[in-house]
Amino acid sequence: MEFSIATLLANFHDDKLVAAKVLEKKLDCLEETSLTKLHIALEVLEKIGILAKERGKYRRLPEEGVIEAKLRCSSKGFCFAIQDEEGAEDIYIRESHLSTAWNGDRVLVRLTKEGSRRRSPEGEVRLILERANHSLLARLKQTEKGFRAVPLDDRLLFEIDLVPSDINLAEAIEHLIHVEILRYPLGQSPPLGRVVQVLGGSAEAAADIDLVCCKHDLPRGFSESILAAAANLPSQITKTEIKQRLDLRSLLTIVIETQDRANAACIENALTLEKTSEGRWRLGIHTTDVAHYILPDSPLDKEALKRGSSVYLRDTVLPLFPEAVQERCSLVAGSDRLAMSVLLILDSNTGQIVEYEIQPTVIAIDQQISEQQVQAIIKAQQAALNGQQQENSQTVDELPTNIVELIHQLLAISQAAQTQRHQRGSFELKLPQDDYPHYDEGMLGVVKAESPPVRALLTELLLLGNQAIAQHLQTLEIPAIYRSQPAPDVEDVQEMIKLASNLGVELQLEQEDTISSTDFQAFTEQFAQVPSEQVLTYLLQATLKQSLYNVAPQPHFGLALPVYARGNSPLWRYADLLLQRVLHILFEQGRDRRTTRAKERVNLRHSSAHGNITWNVLPPDIQQELETDLARLVVQLNDREKEVQEAEEDLAGLQKAQLMKQRTGEVFQGLITGVQSYGFFVEITVPDANGKQLRVEGLVHVSSLKDDWYEYRARQQALFGRKSRTAYRLGDRVAVQVKNVDYYRQQIDLVTVNGDVEGDLLPDEGLLEDNDDDFNSDMEEDLNSNSDFYLDEE
Repeated sequence: MEFSIATLLANFHDDKLVAAKVLEKKLDCLEETSLTKLHIALEVLEKIGILAKERGKYRRLPEEGVIEAKLRCSSKGFCFAIQDEEGAEDIYIRESHLSTAWNGDRVLVRLTKEGSRRRSPEGEVRLILERANHSLLARLKQTEKGFRAVPLDDRLLFEIDLVPSDINLAEAIEHLIHVEILRYPLGQSPPLGRVVQVLGGSAEAAADIDLVCCKHDLPRGFSESILAAAANLPSQITKTEIKQRLDLRSLLTIVIETQDRANAACIENALTLEKTSEGRWRLGIHTTDVAHYILPDSPLDKEALKRGSSVYLRDTVLPLFPEAVQERCSLVAGSDRLAMSVLLILDSNTGQIVEYEIQPTVIAIDQQISEQQVQAIIKAQQAALNGQQQENSQTVDELPTNIVELIHQLLAISQAAQTQRHQRGSFELKLPQDDYPHYDEGMLGVVKAESPPVRALLTELLLLGNQAIAQHLQTLEIPAIYRSQPAPDVEDVQEMIKLASNLGVELQLEQEDTISSTDFQAFTEQFAQVPSEQVLTYLLQATLKQSLYNVAPQPHFGLALPVYARGNSPLWRYADLLLQRVLHILFEQGRDRRTTRAKERVNLRHSSAHGNITWNVLPPDIQQELETDLARLVVQLNDREKEVQEAEEDLAGLQKAQLMKQRTGEVFQGLITGVQSYGFFVEITVPDANGKQLRVEGLVHVSSLKDDWYEYRARQQALFGRKSRTAYRLGDRVAVQVKNVDYYRQQIDLVTVNGDVEGDLLPDEGLLEDNDDDFNSDMEEDLNSNSDFYLDEE
């Protein structure tokens, strides 16, 4: 098995000695080649002082001033090392101190100079832990010595020597190619690569899916061995397996098949609802038990870990598992299925959770309901409440009465869950709906407002299940993969409040030095009352921090929860599969009493165990091994999620660029969504070929404003004309023309039309006089406040 230095070093914790044999097993080094590579790596790490060898075993040596980080470089050659730790400073690295590391690589950085108020700390790359660019897009050129590849990414400042291949490279000069890296730079030797595919004469000539897959090194298929392993999964559930689980096959069970999952041909979640003897609701949220079939360290498991997550590229899905796995685990009508079920007891009046249990179960799907059928039921119910004629009554009549009633009850419970979520401070943002296929808080970490009713129903119910799992694991102190989102920085929110004030909206924090979810909830309520709601929502969104996977339970800002985890999509996210494994370990290895002599036991699957356990639930060796394994995986999962997100955004960007290239020369009314010293960004709405309205953002560069000399005011987020007194402000409406489109870079250049802007002129020309010091101060503050600015502009 191929391994990186990062995965090797992840096995060293707490200054403990680790035997080479243990590393061989952990890294799956079974063949002679991989064993040789491992021992060479250990020897080198020992020589450079990363590891120490004692009595035939190895331990990690602590190093002061050495930090693990990920490189983000500019086209000028300098880089910043971005630390994983929240709030940690970015470290500036000169080109001469990169040690052959490339943009995106994970590295160990040694600090060489402390930072100051105006400058970032500086450092040098000590060791490359993991390479990010296993393949890349390039343009083919011919030299006297042979063929070379010039990377399209201008942050990769080198050329790649190419080995001979079956492809006729002489006919592909100046063409776009996909290059596999065979050897990274070594001493004075340049990198070496092999042409995998010739994509076309230009980026526009290549298929956009090919561009994205090659750029982000996304696998398009599965190897024969992986397909064979998937085909060999057991096709039947045995009687023994049923006996070991809670049998819920007698319950009325439904799945809702939504449009955005139709192409995936896979359903992961089912629902049940019944009345208890006490008159309460018992809501069952059932997720297909993928962990039962995909065993740790199996070929399917290793392949899924490498992928990290499924990727949705418009109509193309790059799944986590082969189709045979999806078919075996998908919850479809007419067959029994193994599931991991969260059974919630809810108060029938308020919908509050009274108690819950988490159980491995066997279920039988009675009815598969389409999204259109659920929509029709919801519309018919709304029409009946309003005394109107019911639409689509035929669609509703086609369904059994008990199914229709069940949908009505589930809708009421989801609405009660939404009310409770709002009461604790969770908020929603009015943002464009995307094609995100999972029914939870999404990549943003915040529920989007105005979701289709079916999506909203599923989201609220699945959030309840995820919340219960996280609370249970935290309370029992079981190592797990949690999902968290830090609160925004106070400075960022205060800056947003100033910009909102410029737009005529006065916002106020409950506490000046603390940001809470209820603050954001109040802000969104104020936004809904003003015409500038759209741009204010974008400003608020910009203050949110990325939601991440963590091994320690931490708060989730967007959901206003003290702890949260995601386990509803194990076929499409590896982290969700890991969470299922943790639950299985708890149920199979957990100790339900203090000692074997104790007579009283607790139910480790039920919330009644909370507060009744005074011992470590998992045996120490299992607890430690689980903690180590999850800590090793969480960084890889977060990195992979970012890569997947970038790939999906790249495809959307290419789609928009292609659409706007066809509209070059056309005039649109747009909204100014951002202002910088170099110009302002304008969002316009354009229908695609299917009639879907796409929001597209382009830049009006300041050099295109020929009618005056414009100065940038950071505090007002505006460009002001010295003579004409014209102002281009955040939130203004402006007429723009599409001037030019760079397809591969996804850059859309716009120009204003006749200076047409729906905003106020400057109230007084004197506002621009004698303020050069303020202007320079604003510019200097912008340049020094964030390294991202350097990278984007350089």
